[in-house]
Amino acid sequence: MKSQSHIRAQLRRIGQKILWDQSGGVLVEFAIVVSLFLFLFLSLLDFGRLSYSVVNAQKASQLAARIAIVRPPACAGVPATHLRGSSPLSPRFGTSCSASAGVCDDPQTPMCPGDATNPTASEIWARISPLLPPSATIDNLQFHYDFNSNLGFLGGPYTPMVTVELNLNDFQFVSPLAALANAAGATNSTIPMTAGYSNFSVSLPAEDLALGESG
Repeated sequence: MKSQSHIRAQLRRIGQKILWDQSGGVLVEFAIVVSLFLFLFLSLLDFGRLSYSVVNAQKASQLAARIAIVRPPACAGVPATHLRGSSPLSPRFGTSCSASAGVCDDPQTPMCPGDATNPTASEIWARISPLLPPSATIDNLQFHYDFNSNLGFLGGPYTPMVTVELNLNDFQFVSPLAALANAAGATNSTIPMTAGYSNFSVSLPAEDLALGESG
């Protein structure tokens, strides 16, 4: 009897020791805390990179538009001067395009992508490419030259509203954020490995120092 009681007491003590032992729990808690810390730290790094890339892309599109308005068109078919429009009044050269409807012709030129063989597009790309991700190419640029009757005069230099768009490929995260979130306690996290950029677009009126009939 004493032997059986002794054995039961020993087993009871061993069971209590196992139940009260927290050395393994510390390791589990450490793994969860480390996973959470890595998730937060690497998320800050990746989203910081994304914010930096977005700011640079915005500055690049602004710079591209400022260059485009003082350079020859990056698209083919853009006229050099404001041609006579459909107005039956036969306005004389020097008349402001905004004087009446149809004073100046609307050439309706289509947009075009950046082309390395075009001097204007090539110059713009050389200036802005250091600000953009390595995967960006000159084809990511789009140029628009839209007629605006409030700009220019009949017979004067064609002064459209110049729009430069910058369309970049999706931003790539380098950290396995979904895996880290799951390790930190999330359930089937679906954090993507990419983030889409917004469309960067800047419009400015083409510059022309001539004033038509005003001098």
